[in-house]
Amino acid sequence: MLLNALVSLRLKQILPITQWLPNYHPAWLKSDLVAGLTLAAYAIPVALAYASLAGLPSQVGLYCYMLGAFGYALLGTSRQLAIGPTSAISILVGVSLAPLVSNDPNRYQALAALTALLVTIICVLAWLFKLSQIVNFISEPILTGFKAGAALQIASTQLPKFLGVPAGGDNFFSRLWDLSQHWQAIHFPTVLVGVMALGCLLLGEIWLPGQPVSLAVVILAIGAMAITGLPAQGVNVVGQIPQGLPTLGLPVWSLGDLNTLLPLALACFLLSYVEGISTARSFAIKHGYSISAEQELLAMGAANLAAGLGQGYPIAGGLSQSAVNEKAGAKTPLAIVITACIIALVLLFFTGFFRNLPTAVLAAIVLVAVKGLINLRELRHLQRVSRLEFRVALIALVGVLLLGVLKGVLLAAIASLLLLIHSAAHPTTAVLGQIPGTNQFSDYERHPNNHLIPGVFIYRVNGSLLYFNFENIEKDLWRRLDQGDIPIQGMIFDLGSSPNIDTPAARWLAVLSEKLAKQGITLQLVNANGSVRDRLRAEGLEEKIGSLDRMITIDTLIAEFKRQNP
Repeated sequence: MLLNALVSLRLKQILPITQWLPNYHPAWLKSDLVAGLTLAAYAIPVALAYASLAGLPSQVGLYCYMLGAFGYALLGTSRQLAIGPTSAISILVGVSLAPLVSNDPNRYQALAALTALLVTIICVLAWLFKLSQIVNFISEPILTGFKAGAALQIASTQLPKFLGVPAGGDNFFSRLWDLSQHWQAIHFPTVLVGVMALGCLLLGEIWLPGQPVSLAVVILAIGAMAITGLPAQGVNVVGQIPQGLPTLGLPVWSLGDLNTLLPLALACFLLSYVEGISTARSFAIKHGYSISAEQELLAMGAANLAAGLGQGYPIAGGLSQSAVNEKAGAKTPLAIVITACIIALVLLFFTGFFRNLPTAVLAAIVLVAVKGLINLRELRHLQRVSRLEFRVALIALVGVLLLGVLKGVLLAAIASLLLLIHSAAHPTTAVLGQIPGTNQFSDYERHPNNHLIPGVFIYRVNGSLLYFNFENIEKDLWRRLDQGDIPIQGMIFDLGSSPNIDTPAARWLAVLSEKLAKQGITLQLVNANGSVRDRLRAEGLEEKIGSLDRMITIDTLIAEFKRQNP
């Protein structure tokens, strides 16, 4: 009985559908049905556009939306997250695979599907080794810069379609240069179609927020192509989209392909999980339920497995599509299953309807979609509050433009780690003064009305003491000591804001004590937590400096100093 109960509990953890589906309220069905229909109206034109962005046939975007939804609904813990192609991953796949394959669409599609399967493997490994927190190392300023750079990269790939000129160049700047060389070849009927579509989409965002404006624009564009002479004037269209559901199976691959595609798969994994988990968390907080970060790894893996087996490419829980789903009233993952079923019906019976869809309209849809990736308000905020984080965001932005999206993702990850190391290597510090009328102490620079104790220098480090930061701390300490006008006889080092200390830093404190003693200053330590006290005692600091008893406070040390120095 106990074993069965444990198996049942574990099954419910791994398969969340076994929790929400048996407890499904009939009253939710209407909301999920409306959300599923609304999301389908949004997803169909976007899927077609993003597939072309990835360099794949238009129907592949529909395959990804349909199959990914089934995979996520089975294992996902978010009730509103919508799975499908995203702009960032689409451009990442497109610019990464294009140099590897030339004039072989089947090979290209096989590599895209294989990348999705590699993302699945990475997700499962991350789940097994409980690495759900690894994405937290990519900071928000880095993501702000990366998204802005990715948006500009994506826009540069769509401008040739929008203007009706040949595409060229392999990065943002070379594409702009190539466009400047072909301005005389601009195809004005194509530009007219693109500008009208772009205008309708932008006005729709203002006047009809949350409505499937892109689908309406697609229908109007197809109608316009049927009743005007635009096709005869050379306006490019999507062409025939194969009818029917995708054939499931493994793509053709080799060991060499795995080695080549691994960096791309890692980058797709990072983008997929970062965007998916942040979006899922925001909706969970809004609607008052919890999600499992580790389970989301499995769910993302299942979605990419379904996409990879169904001739798709890597997918994610995109913010824009999830916002459409949530605003439409989705209560459970059944909403995205309904969307998948609608897309399946489109694939079976209505693909011919999109044959005359202008590619300039798809370009306009992409341009409007990526507009939201450029967060100028956040960049200005970073510039105002943290010059360092603003510079790091710019590094990510420029890195994507200069190096491309794949290397830009890796650069962003490295920049995040360097930012983390820089913060740890340069912790903030404070000279403490007594809060008037109390026995408490706080930062004197922030609170100049605090009282400095004559002859006593009270110093605090707001961070761990580690082998790579104690030299910076010592420079700061001596600088502050030299700034004082009153001779110092005693120094109190407050460790209350230092959660950790390593062996080199503990030994440095002993050396610091000796240096201070030569200046006639006695060093005492206070407020160390249990693990820090253990490390200090192991290094003999209690015998060299004095008691580390947890009952000793700054106030008692000052009283003892005054007694010894009347």
